Order: sequence, then C-alpha cells, then structure tokens
Amino acid sequence: MSEIDEKPQVTGDEATSGSVSLGRVFLEFLIIGASSFGGVVPYLRGRLVTKLQWLRDKEFVELLSISQSLPGLNATNMAILVGQKLRGALGAIVAVLGMCLPGGVLMFIAGIVYRAHGDHMWATAALKGVAAASVGLILSTVVQLSRRSFAQRIDFVFVALTVIAVDLLHQSVLRTLIVVGLMAILWHRPRNEGKAEAVQ
Repeated sequence: MSEIDEKPQVTGDEATSGSVSLGRVFLEFLIIGASSFGGVVPYLRGRLVTKLQWLRDKEFVELLSISQSLPGLNATNMAILVGQKLRGALGAIVAVLGMCLPGGVLMFIAGIVYRAHGDHMWATAALKGVAAASVGLILSTVVQLSRRSFAQRIDFVFVALTVIAVDLLHQSVLRTLIVVGLMAILWHRPRNEGKAEAVQ
C-alpha cells in the first residue's frame, strides 16, 4: 500500500504543518488543477473543505480573501497558502506545481490546436458553453459560502456596495476592497460594551 493510502485522514485544525505528506499535497492539487474547468474556486472548496476537510468554510473564506486581495491568480495564491499551512515552504512549492502543471500542459496543446484550426464555430460554441457553466459554478459556491460566512444582514450591504462600485461606478478592485473592507472592519470592530463586561 502506498504512503498516500496509509496516511490517515486529517481534518480541520489537525491539518497543520507536517500532518499531510508532500506527495499527498501534490496529488490533491494536481487533481484540482486537472479538473477545475471554468473556475477554480468551486473545485477548491469541494476538494479542500468538503472532501478532504483540510479546511473549514470560515478558514477557506479567509484564505480566499487574502488570495483575492493580492496580485496573481486565486488558484496559485490559494495553493501557496494551503500548501504553506500543511507542509511549510516545500508544501507551498509542490502545491503550486500540482495546481499549474495540468493547466499549463493543456493550454499548450489547446494553443497548438487553435492556431492550426482557427476560430471554428464548434470551438466557439464550446467556449461559450464553458463560460456559462463557470458562472453557474461560481454562483453556487458564493451561495454556499454566504450561508456560513455572513453573520449579519449588513454583510449583504457590503457585498452590494462592492458590486455597485466595480460594475456600475467602474472603480478598481483594489480601491473597492480597501474602501469597503475598511467599512466592514469598522462595523465589525469590538464594541465598548464588550470591553466594559470584560473589566467587570
């Protein structure tokens, strides 16, 4: 039996540095990278939270927020953060390699085929179908995460403000994240009542 099969299942807080083998980290992110068509976030949550239980929903949202706030792709940023959590610097490296390898190979092949055959109507139809499906996958993940992440109704206001700022007012994502993020931090900051109760 292989090392991967012998490794016991680790969940939640148990999935800390050293609890998962480097081979397992590489294999799981290789699977995510090879199967995440049209959008990686739903596949990341389905694998890391639902199936492997290496992360809880709250932690997944926190890591995803960090990934979206920094330059680079969400997929590679998430791979670095989760790999670092599980196996340190080496875990981050093998997670990124596993995540990027399938897509890199497939895109290289797709580029050769597209160059040879041009803008074929069947290829265009397939791409439009994948785009529509990816929107549905992302929307489904947003709904699932929102049920567990939004503690108050005001959180939906912050979401609406973000959508309005980016889509209608054409503000940059970075500026919107800073402004709306500061508003959310100020709203959710610890209240004085809590401090008074702690003193008593």
